[in-house]
Amino acid sequence: MALKPLFKYPPLNIIDDNTMKELSMPNPFGAPIYYLETVSSTMEESRALALRGEPHGTVITADFQEQGRGRTTGRSWKGERGKNLFFTILLGYPDFSAIPKALTLRTGLAVSLAIEDFIADFMGRFDNIRIKWPNDIMIGSKKTAGILTEGDGKTVYIGIGVNVAQTEFPIGLQAKATSIALALASGDLSTSGDPLPSPGDRFLLLEKILFRLFQELSLPEKADESLPWRIRVEERLYMKDRRVCFIPGGADSGALVEGRLAGIGPEGELLILRNGETEAAAYITGELDIIKERP
Repeated sequence: MALKPLFKYPPLNIIDDNTMKELSMPNPFGAPIYYLETVSSTMEESRALALRGEPHGTVITADFQEQGRGRTTGRSWKGERGKNLFFTILLGYPDFSAIPKALTLRTGLAVSLAIEDFIADFMGRFDNIRIKWPNDIMIGSKKTAGILTEGDGKTVYIGIGVNVAQTEFPIGLQAKATSIALALASGDLSTSGDPLPSPGDRFLLLEKILFRLFQELSLPEKADESLPWRIRVEERLYMKDRRVCFIPGGADSGALVEGRLAGIGPEGELLILRNGETEAAAYITGELDIIKERP
Protein backbone atom coordinates (compact mmCIF):
# COMPACT_ATOMS: atom_id res chain seq x y z
CA MET A 1 0.00 0.00 0.00
CA ALA A 2 1.26 3.46 -0.86
CA LEU A 3 2.35 5.59 2.06
CA LYS A 4 0.87 9.03 2.56
CA PRO A 5 3.26 11.97 2.12
CA LEU A 6 4.27 13.67 5.36
CA PHE A 7 2.59 16.93 4.36
CA LYS A 8 1.01 18.47 1.31
CA TYR A 9 2.11 22.07 1.77
CA PRO A 10 5.15 23.51 3.55
CA PRO A 11 4.67 24.79 7.10
CA LEU A 12 6.16 28.29 7.13
CA ASN A 13 7.82 30.37 9.82
CA ILE A 14 8.31 34.02 8.87
CA ILE A 15 11.88 35.09 9.60
CA ASP A 16 13.42 38.58 9.38
CA ASP A 17 11.38 40.05 6.52
CA ASN A 18 8.01 39.80 4.80
CA THR A 19 9.27 37.83 1.81
CA MET A 20 11.63 35.01 2.73
CA LYS A 21 10.26 32.32 5.01
CA GLU A 22 11.79 29.31 6.72
CA LEU A 23 10.28 25.87 6.25
CA SER A 24 9.58 23.81 9.35
CA MET A 25 10.96 20.60 7.94
CA PRO A 26 14.01 18.50 8.77
CA ASN A 27 17.38 19.13 7.17
CA PRO A 28 20.03 16.52 8.00
CA PHE A 29 22.74 19.13 7.35
CA GLY A 30 21.45 20.99 10.42
CA ALA A 31 20.90 24.21 8.48
CA PRO A 32 17.80 26.25 7.61
CA ILE A 33 15.61 25.70 4.56
CA TYR A 34 14.35 28.99 3.16
CA TYR A 35 11.44 29.54 0.80
CA LEU A 36 10.49 32.28 -1.64
CA GLU A 37 7.52 32.32 -4.00
CA THR A 38 9.48 33.78 -6.93
CA VAL A 39 13.21 34.24 -7.51
CA SER A 40 15.44 35.20 -10.38
CA SER A 41 17.22 31.92 -9.67
CA THR A 42 17.77 29.92 -6.50
CA MET A 43 21.48 29.86 -7.39
CA GLU A 44 21.75 33.64 -7.07
CA GLU A 45 19.71 33.65 -3.85
CA SER A 46 22.04 31.00 -2.43
CA ARG A 47 25.07 33.19 -3.17
CA ALA A 48 23.38 36.03 -1.28
CA LEU A 49 22.73 33.72 1.66
CA ALA A 50 26.40 32.70 1.69
CA LEU A 51 27.44 36.36 1.80
CA ARG A 52 25.34 36.92 4.89
CA GLY A 53 27.01 33.96 6.63
CA GLU A 54 24.46 31.17 6.36
CA PRO A 55 25.97 27.77 7.27
CA HIS A 56 26.94 24.67 5.31
CA GLY A 57 23.81 22.90 4.08
CA THR A 58 21.55 25.95 3.86
CA VAL A 59 18.81 25.51 1.27
CA ILE A 60 16.75 28.03 -0.70
CA THR A 61 13.71 26.79 -2.63
CA ALA A 62 11.12 28.62 -4.69
CA ASP A 63 7.83 28.08 -6.50
CA PHE A 64 9.12 29.74 -9.66
CA GLN A 65 12.44 30.79 -11.18
CA GLU A 66 12.39 33.67 -13.64
CA GLN A 67 15.92 33.02 -14.89
CA GLY A 68 16.75 29.43 -13.95
CA ARG A 69 19.97 28.40 -15.69
CA GLY A 70 21.12 25.21 -17.33
CA ARG A 71 24.67 23.83 -17.52
CA THR A 72 25.28 25.26 -20.99
CA THR A 73 25.19 28.98 -21.76
CA GLY A 74 21.91 29.95 -23.36
CA ARG A 75 19.93 27.10 -21.83
CA SER A 76 17.36 27.68 -19.11
CA TRP A 77 15.28 25.58 -16.74
CA LYS A 78 11.62 26.46 -17.03
CA GLY A 79 8.58 24.94 -15.39
CA GLU A 80 5.05 25.69 -14.28
CA ARG A 81 4.74 27.76 -11.12
CA GLY A 82 4.31 25.75 -7.95
CA LYS A 83 4.32 22.33 -9.62
CA ASN A 84 8.02 21.45 -9.64
CA LEU A 85 10.91 21.47 -7.20
CA PHE A 86 13.60 24.14 -7.60
CA PHE A 87 16.26 24.61 -4.95
CA THR A 88 19.93 25.31 -4.32
CA ILE A 89 22.00 24.04 -1.42
CA LEU A 90 25.21 25.78 -0.40
CA LEU A 91 28.07 23.67 0.87
CA GLY A 92 31.06 25.24 2.58
CA TYR A 93 34.42 23.48 2.90
CA PRO A 94 37.64 24.39 4.73
CA ASP A 95 39.57 24.52 1.45
CA PHE A 96 39.23 23.60 -2.21
CA SER A 97 40.85 20.19 -1.75
CA ALA A 98 38.10 19.19 0.70
CA ILE A 99 35.37 19.47 -1.93
CA PRO A 100 34.19 15.93 -2.78
CA LYS A 101 35.26 14.66 -6.18
CA ALA A 102 32.64 14.11 -8.87
CA LEU A 103 30.21 16.17 -6.80
CA THR A 104 27.68 16.64 -9.61
CA LEU A 105 27.52 12.91 -10.38
CA ARG A 106 27.25 12.01 -6.71
CA THR A 107 24.46 14.54 -6.34
CA GLY A 108 22.78 12.88 -9.32
CA LEU A 109 23.08 9.55 -7.55
CA ALA A 110 21.42 11.04 -4.45
CA VAL A 111 18.63 12.63 -6.51
CA SER A 112 17.92 9.42 -8.42
CA LEU A 113 17.72 7.43 -5.18
CA ALA A 114 15.47 10.07 -3.61
CA ILE A 115 13.13 9.98 -6.61
CA GLU A 116 12.89 6.21 -6.16
CA ASP A 117 12.12 6.73 -2.46
CA PHE A 118 9.50 9.32 -3.39
CA ILE A 119 7.83 7.12 -6.00
CA ALA A 120 7.63 4.32 -3.44
CA ASP A 121 5.22 6.51 -1.47
CA PHE A 122 2.80 6.37 -4.39
CA MET A 123 3.28 2.89 -5.79
CA GLY A 124 4.72 -0.48 -4.94
CA ARG A 125 7.48 -0.65 -7.52
CA PHE A 126 9.49 1.56 -9.84
CA ASP A 127 11.80 1.19 -12.76
CA ASN A 128 13.91 2.96 -15.35
CA ILE A 129 15.42 5.91 -13.43
CA ARG A 130 18.88 6.65 -14.80
CA ILE A 131 21.75 9.16 -14.44
CA LYS A 132 22.72 10.78 -17.72
CA TRP A 133 26.30 12.04 -17.58
CA PRO A 134 27.10 14.60 -16.39
CA ASN A 135 24.08 16.19 -14.72
CA ASP A 136 20.65 14.88 -15.74
CA ILE A 137 18.20 12.35 -14.31
CA MET A 138 16.16 10.38 -16.82
CA ILE A 139 12.93 8.42 -16.60
CA GLY A 140 13.08 6.20 -19.64
CA SER A 141 14.50 8.35 -22.41
CA LYS A 142 13.20 11.66 -21.04
CA LYS A 143 14.76 14.16 -18.64
CA THR A 144 13.00 14.70 -15.35
CA ALA A 145 15.71 16.45 -13.30
CA GLY A 146 18.83 18.54 -13.84
CA ILE A 147 21.74 19.60 -11.66
CA LEU A 148 23.94 22.69 -11.92
CA THR A 149 27.08 22.92 -9.77
CA GLU A 150 29.04 26.14 -9.36
CA GLY A 151 31.95 27.01 -7.10
CA ASP A 152 33.12 30.16 -5.39
CA GLY A 153 36.38 29.49 -3.60
CA LYS A 154 35.59 27.13 -0.75
CA THR A 155 31.83 27.32 -1.27
CA VAL A 156 29.88 25.14 -3.69
CA TYR A 157 26.35 25.85 -4.88
CA ILE A 158 24.31 22.90 -6.16
CA GLY A 159 21.14 23.88 -7.99
CA ILE A 160 18.60 21.11 -8.53
CA GLY A 161 15.40 21.16 -10.55
CA VAL A 162 12.94 18.25 -10.64
CA ASN A 163 9.74 18.07 -12.66
CA VAL A 164 7.29 16.73 -10.09
CA ALA A 165 3.60 17.46 -10.79
CA GLN A 166 3.73 19.21 -14.18
CA THR A 167 1.78 17.23 -16.78
CA GLU A 168 2.13 19.40 -19.88
CA PHE A 169 5.27 20.60 -21.66
CA PRO A 170 5.81 22.87 -24.66
CA ILE A 171 5.77 21.08 -28.01
CA GLY A 172 9.53 21.44 -28.36
CA LEU A 173 10.11 19.61 -25.07
CA GLN A 174 7.48 16.89 -25.17
CA ALA A 175 9.86 14.34 -26.69
CA LYS A 176 12.68 15.25 -24.30
CA ALA A 177 11.14 16.06 -20.90
CA THR A 178 8.81 14.39 -18.45
CA SER A 179 7.76 14.70 -14.82
CA ILE A 180 7.28 12.14 -12.09
CA ALA A 181 3.50 12.57 -12.25
CA LEU A 182 3.45 12.29 -16.05
CA ALA A 183 5.65 9.18 -15.99
CA LEU A 184 3.36 7.59 -13.41
CA ALA A 185 0.24 8.50 -15.35
CA SER A 186 1.64 7.22 -18.64
CA GLY A 187 2.72 3.89 -17.19
CA ASP A 188 6.44 4.50 -17.68
CA LEU A 189 6.94 3.51 -14.05
CA SER A 190 4.65 0.48 -14.16
CA THR A 191 1.82 1.93 -12.08
CA SER A 192 -1.89 1.28 -12.33
CA GLY A 193 -4.43 3.33 -10.45
CA ASP A 194 -2.03 4.66 -7.82
CA PRO A 195 -2.40 8.30 -6.71
CA LEU A 196 -0.23 10.83 -8.52
CA PRO A 197 2.03 13.42 -6.87
CA SER A 198 0.37 16.77 -6.21
CA PRO A 199 2.19 20.14 -6.28
CA GLY A 200 2.62 20.16 -2.50
CA ASP A 201 4.37 16.80 -2.56
CA ARG A 202 7.49 18.46 -3.97
CA PHE A 203 8.47 19.36 -0.42
CA LEU A 204 8.39 15.71 0.55
CA LEU A 205 10.76 15.07 -2.35
CA LEU A 206 13.02 17.90 -1.13
CA GLU A 207 13.22 16.19 2.26
CA LYS A 208 14.18 12.90 0.65
CA ILE A 209 16.82 14.48 -1.60
CA LEU A 210 18.47 16.24 1.33
CA PHE A 211 18.58 12.99 3.29
CA ARG A 212 20.12 11.08 0.39
CA LEU A 213 22.62 13.84 -0.39
CA PHE A 214 23.74 14.07 3.23
CA GLN A 215 24.12 10.32 3.34
CA GLU A 216 26.09 10.26 0.08
CA LEU A 217 28.48 13.04 1.10
CA SER A 218 29.03 11.45 4.51
CA LEU A 219 30.42 8.24 3.02
CA PRO A 220 34.21 7.99 3.34
CA GLU A 221 36.32 8.34 0.20
CA LYS A 222 38.50 5.41 -0.83
CA ALA A 223 41.71 5.59 -2.83
CA ASP A 224 41.31 2.37 -4.79
CA GLU A 225 39.85 2.02 -8.26
CA SER A 226 36.55 0.55 -7.06
CA LEU A 227 35.07 3.64 -5.43
CA PRO A 228 31.58 2.84 -4.11
CA TRP A 229 30.05 5.93 -5.70
CA ARG A 230 31.43 4.92 -9.10
CA ILE A 231 29.90 1.47 -8.84
CA ARG A 232 26.55 2.86 -7.80
CA VAL A 233 26.56 5.52 -10.52
CA GLU A 234 27.51 3.00 -13.19
CA GLU A 235 24.69 0.69 -12.10
CA ARG A 236 22.21 3.35 -13.21
CA LEU A 237 24.23 5.13 -15.89
CA TYR A 238 22.13 6.09 -18.89
CA MET A 239 23.25 4.27 -22.07
CA LYS A 240 25.89 2.23 -20.21
CA ASP A 241 27.45 -0.43 -22.48
CA ARG A 242 25.49 0.87 -25.47
CA ARG A 243 26.65 2.65 -28.59
CA VAL A 244 26.54 6.43 -28.35
CA CYS A 245 27.49 9.60 -30.14
CA PHE A 246 29.29 12.12 -27.94
CA ILE A 247 30.22 15.76 -28.49
CA PRO A 248 33.41 16.50 -26.50
CA GLY A 249 34.05 20.01 -25.19
CA GLY A 250 31.51 22.69 -26.08
CA ALA A 251 28.32 21.93 -27.99
CA ASP A 252 29.65 24.00 -30.90
CA SER A 253 33.05 22.26 -31.03
CA GLY A 254 32.18 20.45 -34.25
CA ALA A 255 33.78 17.27 -32.92
CA LEU A 256 31.91 14.00 -32.73
CA VAL A 257 32.96 10.73 -31.10
CA GLU A 258 31.20 7.44 -31.72
CA GLY A 259 31.66 4.33 -29.64
CA ARG A 260 30.48 2.36 -26.61
CA LEU A 261 29.82 4.10 -23.31
CA ALA A 262 32.17 2.13 -21.06
CA GLY A 263 31.61 3.78 -17.67
CA ILE A 264 32.88 6.45 -15.29
CA GLY A 265 36.49 7.28 -14.41
CA PRO A 266 37.89 7.90 -10.88
CA GLU A 267 37.33 11.67 -11.14
CA GLY A 268 33.87 11.36 -12.68
CA GLU A 269 35.01 11.57 -16.30
CA LEU A 270 33.05 9.76 -18.99
CA LEU A 271 34.75 6.72 -20.52
CA ILE A 272 34.02 5.90 -24.15
CA LEU A 273 35.51 3.04 -26.11
CA ARG A 274 35.79 4.68 -29.50
CA ASN A 275 35.18 2.74 -32.68
CA GLY A 276 38.23 0.72 -33.69
CA GLU A 277 40.10 1.23 -30.40
CA THR A 278 40.81 -1.15 -27.54
CA GLU A 279 41.21 1.32 -24.64
CA ALA A 280 38.53 3.72 -23.44
CA ALA A 281 39.12 7.46 -23.79
CA ALA A 282 38.22 9.78 -20.89
CA TYR A 283 36.28 13.02 -21.30
CA ILE A 284 35.75 15.65 -18.61
CA THR A 285 33.40 17.90 -20.62
CA GLY A 286 30.94 17.24 -23.38
CA GLU A 287 27.46 16.00 -24.02
CA LEU A 288 25.63 12.84 -24.99
CA ASP A 289 23.63 14.54 -27.68
CA ILE A 290 22.87 12.12 -30.49
CA ILE A 291 22.20 8.52 -29.58
CA LYS A 292 22.50 5.85 -32.25
CA GLU A 293 21.80 2.21 -31.74
CA ARG A 294 23.29 -0.29 -34.14
CA PRO A 295 23.00 -4.05 -34.44
